[in-house]
Amino acid sequence: MALLSRVAERLYWGARYIERAEDTARVIRAYHELAIDQPGPTRVRWDPLASIAGTSVDLGDVVDGGEEAVLQHLIADRGNPGSIASCVAMARENLRTTREVMPREAWLVLNALSQQVDSAAASAVRRQFRDRFLAQVVGDSRQLDGVIESTMTRAHPYRMWQLGRFVERADMTTRVLGVRAASLLQAERATQRNEPGSPLQLHDEVQWMGVLRSVSALQMYQRATHAPIDGTAVVRFLLFYSPFPRSVQGCLDQLRSVVMALPSPQAVLEQLDQAQTSLDNCDPIVSDGAALDEAMDGCQQSIEAVNQAILTRFVEW
Repeated sequence: MALLSRVAERLYWGARYIERAEDTARVIRAYHELAIDQPGPTRVRWDPLASIAGTSVDLGDVVDGGEEAVLQHLIADRGNPGSIASCVAMARENLRTTREVMPREAWLVLNALSQQVDSAAASAVRRQFRDRFLAQVVGDSRQLDGVIESTMTRAHPYRMWQLGRFVERADMTTRVLGVRAASLLQAERATQRNEPGSPLQLHDEVQWMGVLRSVSALQMYQRATHAPIDGTAVVRFLLFYSPFPRSVQGCLDQLRSVVMALPSPQAVLEQLDQAQTSLDNCDPIVSDGAALDEAMDGCQQSIEAVNQAILTRFVEW
């Protein structure tokens, strides 16, 4: 059965926006926990969060590491298209006109999330309200995903939703690796002379735990590796461990599976092949922070090419 192009496009972007809101909430929540757990007197700077989201914030002269300014930008600023408030609003607007193909329960979950974000985003900038707000954004997004997985017919509308989710998820994982993981690898290289178990190395382990928590990967990393947290192993896990659904490889594998179930997928598969090549080229440099940052830029460009191929091919039915 053919799918109208406007419905296909809105399902795709609705999925991308809700995934972006969820992923941003995860990253902020992990960074919030890192700031609380930070050992010693060192003050955490918050501007790397804006870099992960692909934006920047003018912090000026700040005394709190930029916490309030950055979180206002990433949580509540409707002028920032990547903020949680903007993403949830755009997801609702896109899916409002596709209710004929969406499960009714999914729309109710999204509508409830939109109302909660409208009422609580501004106050969530403050620490005492932040964790509860972010947990609800993640939880409602997971509930929405669960409703769709358990009740939506496996047809083209469902597949467009999946494509949006996986493209956005792969993009966010590369951003986390390109900003946070790359900077930690560079810092580790500069401090290799420290003895094992030194306070600095213990602090690095806390930082790498934060990277894993940013994509809800800490427990699965520990189950997969059965080893202490190591920077290079973390990067390899998030890039190449395909059984983990938020790894870049896992997202590309799932995208390929969905695309092959759609009509005439050749153009998109070609772009996925190029994205796979970009990912494979990361293997030799996973312990080099500067090289990893550059490689993640290349992966993001290849993921954007996949996005454009999907829009060109599958919204023209």
